[in-house]
Amino acid sequence: MKILFTFSFLVISSFVLAQKNLPNLVSNDTVKKLSTVTIIVKQQSPERLHEVDNNALFSGKKNEVIRLANLNANVTTNNAREVFSKVPGVSVWENEGSGIQINVGVRGLSPNRSWELNTRQNGYDISSDIFGYPEAYYNPPLEAVDAIQLVRGGASLQFGSQFGGMLNYVLKRESQKPFSFETQNTIGSYGLISSYNAIGGTKNKFSYYVYNHYRIGKGWRENSDYEVRNSHAYIAYQFTPKTKLSLEYTNMDYEMQQAGGLTDAQFKDNPRQSLRERNWMGTPWNIATLILDTKLTAHLSLNTKLFGLMGERNSVGFTQTPDKVDAIDGATKEYANRQVDRDFYKNLGLETRSIYTYKLGKQNQNLAFGLRLYQANTTRKRHDKGTTASDFDIEIDGRYSRDLDFQTDNIALFAENQFKINNHLSITPGIRYENIKSSIDGRLGIIDGNDDNVTPESLSRNKILMGIGVEYKLHKTNFYANFSQAFRPVLFSDITPPTTNDVIDKNLKDADGFNLDFGYRGNLLGWINFDVGCFYLNYDNKIGLIRKFVNDPTPRTYQFRTNLGTAIHKGIESFVDLNISKAMKVNQQIGDIQLFTTLSFIDARYEDFKKVTQEVVEGETVLTESNLKGNRVENAPRYIHNFGLTWSYKSFSSTLQNRRTGKVYSDADNTETPNASGVTGKLDGYSVYDLSMEYRFLQKFNVRGGINNLSNVIYATRRAGGYPGPGILPNDARTFFVSVGVKL
Repeated sequence: MKILFTFSFLVISSFVLAQKNLPNLVSNDTVKKLSTVTIIVKQQSPERLHEVDNNALFSGKKNEVIRLANLNANVTTNNAREVFSKVPGVSVWENEGSGIQINVGVRGLSPNRSWELNTRQNGYDISSDIFGYPEAYYNPPLEAVDAIQLVRGGASLQFGSQFGGMLNYVLKRESQKPFSFETQNTIGSYGLISSYNAIGGTKNKFSYYVYNHYRIGKGWRENSDYEVRNSHAYIAYQFTPKTKLSLEYTNMDYEMQQAGGLTDAQFKDNPRQSLRERNWMGTPWNIATLILDTKLTAHLSLNTKLFGLMGERNSVGFTQTPDKVDAIDGATKEYANRQVDRDFYKNLGLETRSIYTYKLGKQNQNLAFGLRLYQANTTRKRHDKGTTASDFDIEIDGRYSRDLDFQTDNIALFAENQFKINNHLSITPGIRYENIKSSIDGRLGIIDGNDDNVTPESLSRNKILMGIGVEYKLHKTNFYANFSQAFRPVLFSDITPPTTNDVIDKNLKDADGFNLDFGYRGNLLGWINFDVGCFYLNYDNKIGLIRKFVNDPTPRTYQFRTNLGTAIHKGIESFVDLNISKAMKVNQQIGDIQLFTTLSFIDARYEDFKKVTQEVVEGETVLTESNLKGNRVENAPRYIHNFGLTWSYKSFSSTLQNRRTGKVYSDADNTETPNASGVTGKLDGYSVYDLSMEYRFLQKFNVRGGINNLSNVIYATRRAGGYPGPGILPNDARTFFVSVGVKL
């Protein structure tokens, strides 16, 4: 693998040198420079990706592009509820208001750190390990983001096998001026102070962009202090009009106090309370990327990314359920020892993407193909004898009881070809080949002073995914349909028992399935922007825990991690944006008045899910087998609706929006009544309003402000079984923010 990376780096270097030594075909003496003309075109949001965009094909795929500059939203704290309001079917976990992590899912899939999505920044990976541990602990501050690209399940062939699709954060750049400066400074409820500062520019062949974002706050709940810093540097050199080499580096560091979960009784009594003042988390994160863009011939272009990630996940706390009190011991006069959990990530990857354009008949055809090489190393350390202190102290007493090493090696090849039958119809079949090897080694625990080492083992698989997309253009609208296979490899958490008593199924299989969607989208009459469609998602071999019962030699139970069956997600996703004033031809007099709505109906249920329960009948233990077929998938609401009204006039704009979400279950049993610890049970639906506005003056200055959760609704979107604290996790009630910025 290292040889391949070295070879690929040499290939990049040779391309750069070759382009650098090309003769100057046009003498500078004959070139007359003209003054720059800037044309600004304001489009209805969200936009859609072009058929060919940044060396990738999107014909026939459901996708959205959210331009942050076109939104009225609280981007200071990364309020995903507002940002994704015009994208149907996006569920959000909103269990803390710091915005350090964005937890989103689509089509009824879990929002847990966006782990069902292939999460990227400027086209490269930013999650821990996309196959072994795909949680996104880092996301860029949205004040630094130009656009968010979301491609549903049809992204699995070109970007990776995730069921949810691909989520890409495209960062800001400055291409018009040799030097620019931007600053945005915000204050808000509960001690919120935020400052975003950036410089950037383009001069001749050289361009750069550097930003630093710093944010602190107390949080709406008790024990929710946080401090986060994000920094990013970008430099690029345009060797020729056809070749550019760029280097990016991102660094993030934060400390966040975790208020922990509550029982339902505690939540009802006072949702702001916290019973955990000693729980903390922090994740220093570093990503470096070298990117080559070049046009090899008139018909062939190449984009190559060499990226590396070094990061940590560090947490310390009293991790018991909220019905257990974290109190000072009367005998020792100290708190109990806290548990320390640490992960260390070292990832290296290379990804190439090419577009080859060729003639077939009278139409230009597009072939997208590429290669991916990826290696990820994770070291996982766990110990239940941390300090008895209350601050963010991750020191331990003795050795880590659990000390495991995981490694993932991945080689992938993909190809998709857009066959244009005529000016209206195109068909895009595709294929992806994945070779994945996951290995584990190390210590599982310490028993009576002796190491309990895990048996070193590796899981290897070769997987072929196939798909096809169809698109038919009709004026400024188009019909689209896509079928794409997807799969989720066995994760590190699946092959590692949480306790020494748990048992792993030796025949554990990867989860696989497919996405199928069909829709109609586009623009009509110059004032209607819409996308209406339906989807069907098959999630087979879903992995989870069941309780097994044995009588050898005495009756006992144990947790068995195995494939639980098939989940079927199906539903309707619709978005409509109406510019009312433009339709009435009064927008020049009163500005733009836009009404938008996103309606999503999700029916996510288990097809076959066997379960054995134990009960005592007349003094005898009786085992009963049942099937949870027809139960709703956990964390999948029946509906997610957004309604909004935007008014823009001259330099002022404002948006009032309402989000309505149906109830969800936190477990596959569809438990209605919460248990004593608050870990399982139904979560009721909710309706929440947000108001955001902006005023621009003197062309360079802005004032922004808003109120989140305008009607001060108390609700929750998540129950946790572990971090960030077992129990029900309340959402923030009413908060406000005011921001002042300038761009020079």
